[in-house]
Amino acid sequence: MKTLYLIRHAKSDRSDGSLSDYDRPLSHRGIKDAPFMGSKLLEKGIYPDLILSSPALRAKTSALAIAEALSYPTDSIRYDHTLYASDAETILSLIREVSPSVETLFVFGHNPEFTECANLLTDGDIDNIPTCGVVAMRLRKDDWKSIGANSTEISGFYFPKKYR
Repeated sequence: MKTLYLIRHAKSDRSDGSLSDYDRPLSHRGIKDAPFMGSKLLEKGIYPDLILSSPALRAKTSALAIAEALSYPTDSIRYDHTLYASDAETILSLIREVSPSVETLFVFGHNPEFTECANLLTDGDIDNIPTCGVVAMRLRKDDWKSIGANSTEISGFYFPKKYR
């Protein structure tokens, strides 16, 4: 069964006001949280067939850290600009194009669109996906093209403060 993992980037550093939103790096906490969450996914035996990520620095750095923790080849991460400053329908359009051979998909991006997307897909009531939060959703039909409103069920919700 196909499983989607929506992963919000780790905590970013807002201390340098001269940087654009796109170029914000991870904070000290974010630098620790991303590999920590990667290790938690590894402990659960979760491994992606494909990683898609926003190319914004904080999302890209989070994707790289989690990929490294899972021994996923970092040069296989696909970056897509439509995952930055996007909306739920644009994210779903990207997911619908994923190869049918992919069973486990990680998508790294941003709020508020990731929380909106998770709630749309599950008809859920997630108030907020926290930084470095991971929402796991199993598709009701074994086909990425079928993803849409209430087409998944939550199979896990993980975030750093859950473990600390």
